[in-house]
Amino acid sequence: MKITQITSDFYHVPLDTPLSDSIHGEMPYFEMITVRILTDQGIEGMGYTYTVGHGGAAVYALLQHELAQVLVGQDPERTEFLSKRMNQSCNWIQGGALTLAISAVDIALWDIKGKAANLPLYRLLGGHSQSIPCYAGGVDLEFTLEALKAQADTFLSQGFKAIKMKVGRKNWMEDVERVAAMREYLGRDFALMIDANTGYPINVAVQAAREFSRFNLVWFEEPTLHTDYEGHRRIQEEGGIPVATGENMKSLSEFREMITRGGMTFPQPDITNMGGITAWIKVAHLAEAYNLPVSTHGVHDIQVHLQCAVANGSYLEMHLFAIDDYVEHPFQLENGNAVPPERPGHGVQLQFEKLEPHRVRL
Repeated sequence: MKITQITSDFYHVPLDTPLSDSIHGEMPYFEMITVRILTDQGIEGMGYTYTVGHGGAAVYALLQHELAQVLVGQDPERTEFLSKRMNQSCNWIQGGALTLAISAVDIALWDIKGKAANLPLYRLLGGHSQSIPCYAGGVDLEFTLEALKAQADTFLSQGFKAIKMKVGRKNWMEDVERVAAMREYLGRDFALMIDANTGYPINVAVQAAREFSRFNLVWFEEPTLHTDYEGHRRIQEEGGIPVATGENMKSLSEFREMITRGGMTFPQPDITNMGGITAWIKVAHLAEAYNLPVSTHGVHDIQVHLQCAVANGSYLEMHLFAIDDYVEHPFQLENGNAVPPERPGHGVQLQFEKLEPHRVRL
């Protein structure tokens, strides 16, 4: 099988309610960059990546003008080879936008592999589970407490049994008060996570962790800069709370460093910004070697396959950067668990005609 054509598209997908966190501010839309890979056997694979509102044009340009010429004529099932080939072709600009672009391509390649084998991805990649616990990932730092509770009510009505809320305000004691209120509202044993989006300096993160540890949280996510390996170790040891991080990491070596330093309990690789499925699986296996559960960030439609494929899957995030309005088969949630589709490949079929009004023309 050979790749014959690469098609990329770029969209600004509006959000019904503007979202907010400690780093990116208010987000009225997210950027979505898609890639479709056609083969000489008529099999088409689709992949996508996203940004929180900036930088998408760079990712799109790399797909259009750099990676397409590297891929045409190649065997799409040689995912390890093509991952290395794409990185080497743009070696001088590794990381950042390039890794996002490679991620979208890799997802499309694995979609082709699944379709060629007539298997859903979770079975092709290991098939450990047929469902995985799912939490609702709120992006709600600037919500009032009343709005937070109303959002929680919506999540509960949808069947979620775990919720994540944002922290990272300039006055961190306000975060403590908000978490205390949500813990009281949801009950002592409800699965509650918090996420600072790297917004705290290390000294504040340690102090805040000590306070948050009183609230029986599943984890404290991205408490400080993702490159501060020693800081994360301190937060876990001195704060007495499990740390989740990884959505900003772009390589296997970054996860190795954080894990071996004792800085994370829940690794959170994101297939859309660290090299795709090929890279995600390596992180999951690395985590398993250290007896750590692996979680995800974003793109729940596809990452449900990854979490169900491996033996150490924990929680899948249902992110509010959702594409349910633009797919043929909406995401499945049953009794608080996410269920991977049995369709060949990743099973996400975008309705591009519905996305068309949001296309960005460059």
